[in-house]
Amino acid sequence: MQILTTNNDEQELIERVRAAGQEHVFRFWDELSDQARKSLLSQLREIDFELMAMLAEKFIQSGKSTTAKGELEPAEFIPLPESPDEQVQASLAREAGEKALTDGRVAAFLVAGGQGTRLGFHGAKGKFPISPVKHKSLFQLHAEKIRALGRKYGAAIPWYIMTSETNHKETVGFFEQESYFGLKTDDVIFFTQQMVPALDPHGKLILAAKDRIFQNPNGHGGSLSALKHRGALEDMRARDIDLIFYFQVDNVLVKMCDPVFLGYHVLQNAEMSAKVCAKSGPGEKVGVLGRVDGKLGVIEYSDLSDDEKNARNEDGSLKFQAGNIAIHAFNVDFVERENRGGLRLPWHVAHKKIAFADPLGKRVEPEAPNGYKFETFVFDALGDAGKTVFLEVRREDEFSPVKNKTGDDSPETARRDMVRQYGRWLQAAGAILPENVDGLNLEISPLKALSAEEFAADAAAIKIVDGLYLE
Repeated sequence: MQILTTNNDEQELIERVRAAGQEHVFRFWDELSDQARKSLLSQLREIDFELMAMLAEKFIQSGKSTTAKGELEPAEFIPLPESPDEQVQASLAREAGEKALTDGRVAAFLVAGGQGTRLGFHGAKGKFPISPVKHKSLFQLHAEKIRALGRKYGAAIPWYIMTSETNHKETVGFFEQESYFGLKTDDVIFFTQQMVPALDPHGKLILAAKDRIFQNPNGHGGSLSALKHRGALEDMRARDIDLIFYFQVDNVLVKMCDPVFLGYHVLQNAEMSAKVCAKSGPGEKVGVLGRVDGKLGVIEYSDLSDDEKNARNEDGSLKFQAGNIAIHAFNVDFVERENRGGLRLPWHVAHKKIAFADPLGKRVEPEAPNGYKFETFVFDALGDAGKTVFLEVRREDEFSPVKNKTGDDSPETARRDMVRQYGRWLQAAGAILPENVDGLNLEISPLKALSAEEFAADAAAIKIVDGLYLE
């Protein structure tokens, strides 16, 4: 098929696509409107054909869909402070982290590209109503924590939010509708995650429709390249920010820009750090921080053998117990370095069912995996850091994700964990609560307190009733 345009740039792009052996994407060209043709060309212009050729050769043509795992060892981490010396170190870390916040060196970075499909929720996941009494959205919960921190430390904490093509407009519109939850509009910066095409078993791009190539987000590791290529790093430098606090949208208990965590990171001159919590048991489906052939990283649950999952230390604790909870600290300079010459992170592949357009242009839902999706993982950058800090935290204080409609990691368990946390805060301040608070609806706004230590109300005089809300 001869494809001609009156635009030299478009003609060069078409020739580049043909040279890459992907000319089949123009199969329906003669049927497309001018607007549809422009849309298809716009997609093609963003594709790195050299990258796609490399991925096809590495994961498809070689017949190797996974990378062999080397010798695995657990990684060292800073444990929960129990001894006097550990408590002193934690106190010093808090001071260092608080100074960084007061000096305006810290940015919050939220990964929020997902939809609420698994929750049975139609819309951006961050819009999901989650708080026990006021039913605040995940976005509002995080926004109020950032507002409270800014007020406490007297410095703005810019909030960078990475969305996806599917929810960007909806997310920005939600923030506008809610007046940015009281934050300054200039301090909330949105940008989209980059996309990467999937490939069929022959290394060809997959047409999802006559005028559209199937693409998926390039994984949470793509957050590092998005920071660079969407201008966020440049914006941070203009604000004299050098520390980035990374978190994901679905963790209702995230301790926003935790000064202890940031302080350890600063005091130990780390480039990238991570929080961990002890696995609930060998069968918990979370990755663990460790070393593979001496290199730091996260080993996915599915990559652990049964022997590794059940391995124990002499004291009976799990050998691989440092569960990854997807909270990180980065230096701006480190993220910049990870992008030199292209993102340095390795690619991972998954064989998946991908809907496609048949020769007549009709949508087909395959019954078996028919394509390969590619993504990067942010924790793979740990192996590139000159210095890292792994900090253990208590699950009940800092980790309760909302992922599933029912069962574990669901709205029910997240609200339960929030109520239990608020109950502990009230009890620590002297309030008398029922032995089991799970049946109560309690909520303490982040604008009231961010921790038990900050909870300054005379809780002993508070009457604990169902639906109690403190702000």
